[in-house]
Amino acid sequence: MKNYLAMLGLGVVLVGCGSTKLNVDDLATSNPIETALDLTAVNNDRVPVTIDPGRFTAETVTYRLPRVVQGTYAVSDFGKYVDDFKALDYDGNELTATKTDANTWTITEALKLDKLQYYVNDTFDVETTGGIGGEDPFSPSGTNIEADNFVLNLHGFIGYFDSLKNNQYALDVTAPTDFIRTSALEDKGTTTSEDGKTVTTSYFAQRYFDITDNPMMYGDLDVEEFMVGDIKIVLSLYSPTKKHNAADLKETIYKMMEAQKNYLGDVNTTPRYDIYLYLSRGGENDPKGYGALEHHTSTVAVFGEDDSLEGLQSSIIDVISHEFFHIVTPLSVHSEDVHYFDYNQPTFSKHLWMYEGVTEYFAQHFQVYEGLSDEATFYNTMKTKIDVSTQRMDDAMSFTIMSENVLKEPYASQYYNVYMKGALIGMCIDILMRKESDGNRSMLSLMKELSAKYGKEKPFEDDKLIAEITAMTYPSVGEFLRTHVEGDLPINYNEFFEMVGLTIGQAQAETNYIFAGGQNIIFDGNQENGTIFFSPMALENSFWKAQGIQAGDVIKKVNETELTLINANQVIGSMFEWQEGQDITMEIERDGKLIKIETTLTKAYADAESIVENDNATEAQKALRAAWLKG
Repeated sequence: MKNYLAMLGLGVVLVGCGSTKLNVDDLATSNPIETALDLTAVNNDRVPVTIDPGRFTAETVTYRLPRVVQGTYAVSDFGKYVDDFKALDYDGNELTATKTDANTWTITEALKLDKLQYYVNDTFDVETTGGIGGEDPFSPSGTNIEADNFVLNLHGFIGYFDSLKNNQYALDVTAPTDFIRTSALEDKGTTTSEDGKTVTTSYFAQRYFDITDNPMMYGDLDVEEFMVGDIKIVLSLYSPTKKHNAADLKETIYKMMEAQKNYLGDVNTTPRYDIYLYLSRGGENDPKGYGALEHHTSTVAVFGEDDSLEGLQSSIIDVISHEFFHIVTPLSVHSEDVHYFDYNQPTFSKHLWMYEGVTEYFAQHFQVYEGLSDEATFYNTMKTKIDVSTQRMDDAMSFTIMSENVLKEPYASQYYNVYMKGALIGMCIDILMRKESDGNRSMLSLMKELSAKYGKEKPFEDDKLIAEITAMTYPSVGEFLRTHVEGDLPINYNEFFEMVGLTIGQAQAETNYIFAGGQNIIFDGNQENGTIFFSPMALENSFWKAQGIQAGDVIKKVNETELTLINANQVIGSMFEWQEGQDITMEIERDGKLIKIETTLTKAYADAESIVENDNATEAQKALRAAWLKG
């Protein structure tokens, strides 16, 4: 801090004396890169950005915005959203700046370069897929520019010079005085304009990584701050229609994170954790990629504004808990690919099974372990992951090869499997560890040991991790990793369930409102009559059976929207998102008569194949199961 303040003070003296940046102390390599965003000067839905790096001693320099950002495992090309890029000399004249690819500008005559100026468009209002199977950035990694809300994932606004990757950054953000602002980036103070209409907040980052790792949110926000043990939680919510408020979510987040802290035990944590929650109205200009993106001390999440409170709370428990568990891996345990991340041409670690898979496993396991959900719910969740990974994904693909080549096909389209089979890999190792140690060691204890050995400042060597884990644990764990993670042999999950006295059988399982027993319950008729109706399987869905639905009932309207063959995908797709507690209406036709259903959604169940307890389980198997699920 002292060095930073001293250098800023020297810069002020030099400018006051009319210096033309020829002093050796003004070299770009010696000072923070001074950056500025002005949210009060938005032009055609674009934020103006200024970058002042100091004096260069090279004839040519290169400036980039990220092609890929950490945690997304996909190409984002944030340079695509930059307009009117200008490189200016000390007299305000424009220098030649050549855009060499989507994210890169090369500036010649760099000895004369004073600053860069450009505008940045936001990503939210031009998204088509939200990064789900398309070329958009994943929405939680994106940016928003609206009159009352700015989502400032700073990697979408601020880039880096190839020659100054480890430089400090000084950032000024100017905004209307009435804007609420939240950021965990180091705050160096604020300055209010003479007319009192704007305020500029100065921030400081040790290096470019800290710029990308500390998102911000500005605007008409609803903010709740509370303590969970020794962690300060800051929830910043933007709900466009004010349907939801932060206070209603506070208790859910408190209970969730308290349980997570208990689950993690003595794992080092952050003194502050920020949750930036943007609720999308689902319109043409709104973000479409629902989910969240982790950072060391925060997460940015996008969910639906129309979700019920119960549905939003459920999403938070599943999704935000996953992001918080990333404080273990890759934030504390990671490879050199992660530690020395190249935003332009990244290489990827072989161990997505651990970064995303084990994290997802923890996000599900802690809920049953800490009493937030019951065993049946946990079993159904893991069975769904088995079904998806074995039936919809390539189950005979090496996970390490897929991870290392995740930007390329055929591997890119298999990325979703990190949340399915990746979590199951974590489950199997957890059961193995407990069996080998009489219940005393686990997947979590292994991650704690790895965290103690490495930590966030010391990466492991990618090719040596499996050998290290084998040495730290048991031969059976090493054999499992070599066979089913490095190798391509599918996992026989029954072998692991047998260890804890479980098996695959029939049980009542929670389902949604358009399925029963894994089958569709809504079908369209022929093109002549254009009807869409309930199939006989609808009677297997407990919710629709309770509404008195009969096979062949024709669906005419859903929530007052007429249902046709033309809009069927959209309307029935919205039913897929229905959540318990939501009020719905439906109009059906039966024997020429219209019947209107008005009700509140309750949980739907149907008989389905699931993980169930084995009646013949031994006491040893039951004890191991108890250690696995209850500690």
